[in-house]
Amino acid sequence: MFTLQRIETHTQEIKKSRFLAICGPVANEDEARDFITRHSDPTATHNCWAFRIGQTYRFNDAGEPSGTAGKPILQAIDGQSLDHVAALVVRWFGGTLLGSGGLIRAYGGTAAMCLRAAEKTEVIATTGGTVACEFSDLALIKARLIGLGVAITSETFTGTGAELALQIPKNSCRAASAIILDLSRGRTALKLED
Repeated sequence: MFTLQRIETHTQEIKKSRFLAICGPVANEDEARDFITRHSDPTATHNCWAFRIGQTYRFNDAGEPSGTAGKPILQAIDGQSLDHVAALVVRWFGGTLLGSGGLIRAYGGTAAMCLRAAEKTEVIATTGGTVACEFSDLALIKARLIGLGVAITSETFTGTGAELALQIPKNSCRAASAIILDLSRGRTALKLED
C-alpha cells in the first residue's frame, strides 16, 4: 500500500463547471475530517470528498445525486491502492447539467488525475513500544533506533535517564529489541504494545 507524500491539486473544466481536486496524506479519521474542512470552499457549489485509512473509509456526495461524487472519489483512491489518503473535489457549477454518468466521470476522473500525478511513498506497518534507559545509554540507543527506521514519538526524562515512546516498523521489532539489550548491556528491554 502507498500514501501521498504531500498535498496535491488538479483542476479541470468540464462543460463550464470547474472542478478542483485536493488530495493529501492523513494519519487518522480526525485528521481526514480536518483536511476536508480546511480545504473546502464555502463559495463552491459542492465540496464532495472521500478518505481511506486502513479498513475505515467514508465518502460524501455533498448535495450531488447519490453515488455520483463521493463514491467515485473513493474508487479513485482504491483504484490506485492508496491508504491514509483524503481527497476533496470542489465544484463550481457552470450552468450545464452533466447527468449521473457525467458527474461520476467528472468527480472520479478529477480525483484520479490528481492522485496519479502525486508523489507516493510506501505505507509501513508499525507497532508502538517503549524503552526506559539511563542517560549513559540514551544518545547511542536513540541514534541506532533512528538508523533502523524507528520513530521516537516522545521522550520523558526521569531522574536517571529517559523513557522513549516509539513507533517501530513491524519487520524491525526483533532488531530494535536486540540493539536495546546490547547497548544497555542487558539493563533495559523494549516493551511492545501488542
